[in-house]
Amino acid sequence: MRNADYKTAGLSETQLLEMYETILLTRRIDERLWLLNRAGKIPFVVSCQGQEAAQVGAAMALDQSKDYVLPYYRDMGVVLTFGMTAKDLMLSSFAKAEDPNSGGRQMPGHFGQKKNRIVTGSSPVTTQVPHAVGIALGGQLEGKDFVSFTTFGEGSSNQGDFHEGINFASVHNLPVIFMCENNKYAISMSQDQQLNIESVADRAAGYGIIGETVDGNDPIAVYHAVKKAADRARKGEGPTLIETVSYRLTPHSSDDDDRTYREREEVEEAKKNDALVTFVDHLRSLDVLTNDIEESIEQKIRELVDEATDYAENASDPDPTTLRDHVYKEEGS
Repeated sequence: MRNADYKTAGLSETQLLEMYETILLTRRIDERLWLLNRAGKIPFVVSCQGQEAAQVGAAMALDQSKDYVLPYYRDMGVVLTFGMTAKDLMLSSFAKAEDPNSGGRQMPGHFGQKKNRIVTGSSPVTTQVPHAVGIALGGQLEGKDFVSFTTFGEGSSNQGDFHEGINFASVHNLPVIFMCENNKYAISMSQDQQLNIESVADRAAGYGIIGETVDGNDPIAVYHAVKKAADRARKGEGPTLIETVSYRLTPHSSDDDDRTYREREEVEEAKKNDALVTFVDHLRSLDVLTNDIEESIEQKIRELVDEATDYAENASDPDPTTLRDHVYKEEGS
């Protein structure tokens, strides 16, 4: 469903602009990271371009004061919505001592920030799914009122961690939302090379839970789906599997050459459905986004990204003497 009705979803015009601003900030940070990488200033980029709308729409539907998010490596839009800043992300990409994720110890995309309930992931894909289930179980046993939200790609839905996690959550009726960000490609493999079903959400029926596929380029539709899933979870009605369908506009990472497995025409055609085209057009049709507002937001974001880049580039590197910190148990601890 493209351009869902924002009033039905329970959103205000102010929230629509907030949604747009966070989507745009996510894109502009991502674009800057690619430039920095190609200039040899940062080593690696795992891009989220094409998936920002789903990430921001979903995260805005959660309660950022108490819910937990377990993002996967592309989820810049999720973590920005949950309280991370452009500066935080730049510090991570430059591997600086102030990096809040790991103090410069992990690759970019390993998001983690305790104060904002962003739980760090591991490099092996899909391990965040059983972790999210475990957090939900802990909350249920302690009688706490929060939802655990985790994301992954469609390739991850073929991993054992996905099936074990979703089965356990179903059996124990846990307050978890599983969101598959289907971007059509698991590294170099297209969806039809990975799945023999039309939608990842179809797998929900095998576990006796609700499954729903939504347009990942429509943040309103994603917001509505996640909000309904969160409301059900809070009422004790168990987990939900949501699939957001979009398209990965960039190579898998800065080390990947996607020209070896997909045609340029395919990518260019997908760009026509990019949220920063379709969602912007929708906001204009509602008279929510004007030229003046758009220009003001662009300028604000440009300054924010410039400031974050300059700060991170000039920040201190980690002290080499701390190399083994948090690796081995320290004597006496």
